[in-house]
Amino acid sequence: MTESTTRITLVRHGHVHNPDNLVYGRLPGFRLSTTGRKQAAAAAAHLSKAHLAALFCSPQLRAQETADSLLQYHPGIAPTDAPQLDEIDCYFEGQPVEEVEARGWDLYTGVSDGHETPEDIAVRASGFLLYVRRQYAGQHIVAVSHGDVIAFLVLWAMKQAIEVAQKGTLDRFGITDSYPAPASLTTLTYRTSALSEIPDLSYIRPYDDDLVLATLS
Repeated sequence: MTESTTRITLVRHGHVHNPDNLVYGRLPGFRLSTTGRKQAAAAAAHLSKAHLAALFCSPQLRAQETADSLLQYHPGIAPTDAPQLDEIDCYFEGQPVEEVEARGWDLYTGVSDGHETPEDIAVRASGFLLYVRRQYAGQHIVAVSHGDVIAFLVLWAMKQAIEVAQKGTLDRFGITDSYPAPASLTTLTYRTSALSEIPDLSYIRPYDDDLVLATLS
């Protein structure tokens, strides 16, 4: 079998309209903010010349809206819902952001049973990755997902421990923001079909600091 390059670009959704400053998790109705739409447009422009075989997307509205921006340049592709890319099942859903900020955005340690662990997230996200490598070998696909899902998938792909403390230290792999920024693109490039392969990783936040500062205002 001829082995060829497979590219998987993981896109985090853009900044979210969240006037009550809640941990939104899988709560319905959380759309992109005006800034988030601009960020998504920048991501779409960056991928405008890519030859994409497929686009997969988390079922969350903010991810779907980000995918819609990408599809403006790729009208021949129909987006596919991918539950494996969904936001985490989070204990703190609906609670004030200040509560998780005080925990250093550790959404996992010491919470009650019945919610996802980092290992759970890595298992489902890696299942998606393995599926794509089989079904789209030698092609380029895009997957729109969420920050922690992408972070833990990167750790899994790079053969690292799946730990909360590791998710914000991804600069060592070339994720220059240390954690995937809104509407950032993390591309995993596989050059063989070997399941043991550690991919090349490239990362870009395709907009300037003005759109970062806008999320903080």
